[in-house]
Amino acid sequence: MRILLFVALLALLVAAVSAWEKEDHEIFDLVSALEAAEGKGTDFYSWLNVPSSANLDQLNKAYRKKSMQLHPDKNRGVKGIQERFARLGVVAAILRNPESRKRYDFFYKNGVPKWRGTGYYYERFRPGVGMVLIFLVMLTSGLHYMVQKLNYNRDTGRVRELQSAARQAAWGPKLVPMEGRRKVKIPLGPQREDGSIGRTIDVVVEGNGDVFFVEGNGEFTLLDDSAATPPSINRTWFIALCTSLYHKATGKSAGAAGANGAAVDDEDDDSSLPGTPDSEGSANTGSAAQRGASTTSKAGGRRRVVKRR
Repeated sequence: MRILLFVALLALLVAAVSAWEKEDHEIFDLVSALEAAEGKGTDFYSWLNVPSSANLDQLNKAYRKKSMQLHPDKNRGVKGIQERFARLGVVAAILRNPESRKRYDFFYKNGVPKWRGTGYYYERFRPGVGMVLIFLVMLTSGLHYMVQKLNYNRDTGRVRELQSAARQAAWGPKLVPMEGRRKVKIPLGPQREDGSIGRTIDVVVEGNGDVFFVEGNGEFTLLDDSAATPPSINRTWFIALCTSLYHKATGKSAGAAGANGAAVDDEDDDSSLPGTPDSEGSANTGSAAQRGASTTSKAGGRRRVVKRR
């Protein structure tokens, strides 16, 4: 019901915006300019000092009186007098014309809208090609960052789900920690329609709650979310493209910093460890992408060597 109400209100707003024509936009500009020059709250009628019900004779009389006051010949050297005098002629012309006066009276009674439509602002701003490109770059980069954040939240959430499933399998549904190391199998996906469990992986749960993937070479990989790639402005497409072009232009490789002293220790950190499925359908893989579609290739966690007992 709320959605239908929102759609209806949106449709009314779009209809109202689309109904504003060029003459309405001119009235909007004139109202803003009049208030800026004569004071906030000044309208066409109060400026001419006539009631909103004034007839044509009253309007003409008020116009002649006001034009004598604002005539440039009588106000030599007064700043902005030319603009005020010209504005007076436009105001009088609008009020003398029944159709344009009807348009103005509508906004006079209901107020000039704050949002005047995209066409109104585009006509006055008219951004160039460069401004449009900058806006598109900022918009798409912001969307790219949001996608990174969503992926990071998905990956860390998947890791925590696996940790919880492993601890529940090792300690029971009440999750009461037990001393020692326990090896269990946890499913990678939901239960099948026939009640059977699909792919599983072997994990080890330590007494302190740490969860490890069991590797085929006798080592364990710690399952945590520290290896999930967090969102970064530097990895959005435009900055990444500029960085790549800079590296190509200067002849520097993207991994130069790592080669100059920030190299990764393969023994301490390995996010792509090989593995093979066991005969029971388990998948002892080192990469989280191989463990499940819900995790990224780096969500396997840090590699910690633990001797088997």
